[in-house]
Amino acid sequence: MKYVLLLIPCVLALCTPLYNGIDPRLAGFPLFYWSLLLLVPVSALFILAAYKGEAR
Repeated sequence: MKYVLLLIPCVLALCTPLYNGIDPRLAGFPLFYWSLLLLVPVSALFILAAYKGEAR
């Protein structure tokens, strides 16, 4: 189960048709850039969840 948690952010990063666009813009950044920047903390949360799941 913990490996599935690590796989989810990787699959999200590879699904570029989901976020390959310009609009909507957030603080002047196109969708592509701010979605990738948002994916960094989301990936960290999934890694933390996998780590906590392994510790039990």
